[in-house]
Amino acid sequence: MIVCVCKAVSDRKIRSAIADGMDSFDELQFELGVALCCGKCEASVRDVMQQSGVCASHCGVQQHGGAQAVLLTFYERQAA
Repeated sequence: MIVCVCKAVSDRKIRSAIADGMDSFDELQFELGVALCCGKCEASVRDVMQQSGVCASHCGVQQHGGAQAVLLTFYERQAA
């Protein structure tokens, strides 16, 4: 199934990348380009991560009584 339409990334490609050692959303985003264009696939990518067993420590989704909370990280850009 295609997860990221903008970059034509499938769930198989994401699972393969995870199996090859990518264990954070940032790594998947950098290497595969997911969630960089429109961002609509971010939740689906995180779901694939959770199903693959890497979510508990790296995908940013925490379970709280059946509800999911996504941790946000803000980065400050500096001029070159």
